[in-house]
Amino acid sequence: MELFDVHHPLVFVFGLLGNIISTGVYFAPLPTFIEICKRKSTMGFQSLPYVVSLLSALLWLFYAFIKGGDTFLLISINTLGIVIESLYIIIFLMYATPHAKKQTIKGLSGVMMLCLVVSLGTFFSLQGPTRVLVVGWICVGISVCVFAAPLTIVFEVVRTKSVEFMPLSLSFFLTLSATAWFAYGMALKDICVTVPNILGFLLGIFQMGLYAYYKNPEKKQANCKEHVMINISKLSHTEVHPMDSDRSSQAAEDVTKSTDDDRVGGGGGGDQTHRCDVD
Repeated sequence: MELFDVHHPLVFVFGLLGNIISTGVYFAPLPTFIEICKRKSTMGFQSLPYVVSLLSALLWLFYAFIKGGDTFLLISINTLGIVIESLYIIIFLMYATPHAKKQTIKGLSGVMMLCLVVSLGTFFSLQGPTRVLVVGWICVGISVCVFAAPLTIVFEVVRTKSVEFMPLSLSFFLTLSATAWFAYGMALKDICVTVPNILGFLLGIFQMGLYAYYKNPEKKQANCKEHVMINISKLSHTEVHPMDSDRSSQAAEDVTKSTDDDRVGGGGGGDQTHRCDVD
């Protein structure tokens, strides 16, 4: 194949690297779907990210086919993406609520309709490089939407000042994937592959920076809360003096006995004085 020609070593290297990293990204939600199968419930998860990812993979596969040339690795990763995202959506439909199923089917219908419009519309109205360019920029727009989807999580991190819902590992591998495909696009001299991955790289760096920024303040806040709790605990021990009931009873008895002894002693003295008066 021309792809393995020595004249295209960078295209092969970066494309292969992009395939490996993107495969890991595609399998990242696998633990979630294993849990869905165990619980037989979608647990409130939404199918929209997987539907959008399926649309992106379908359009990029179509783009790679009509462009031809050194796009074998672009075809391979998007074919794998279509298979994996389809399996995720099937599992989701198996355990989703009726309302969630209805929304997912609507989304899938929209994806199929859009793919038909793009493929048939460009096939009958455009030819050659113009057709490739138009489909390519449509793919860029869809990819921008895919990369921009995590911004909702970014807003949640800023609002709650917690990185609980933004795993560092996922942001890291998405950044690596965008870097590899950016380099692949540069080596292939394909602007439609290069542009969206610039945005993906920048968003990935931003997410990791946000993670680093909010991770340390979270620890400080926890330490501050712990310090306050310790002070409150010390304050409560200082002002409140719990006493053992047995000891309290014993002390009360001692006081009573001491009072009785004093009274007895005083009575004896009175008797002695009276005796002296008689004499």
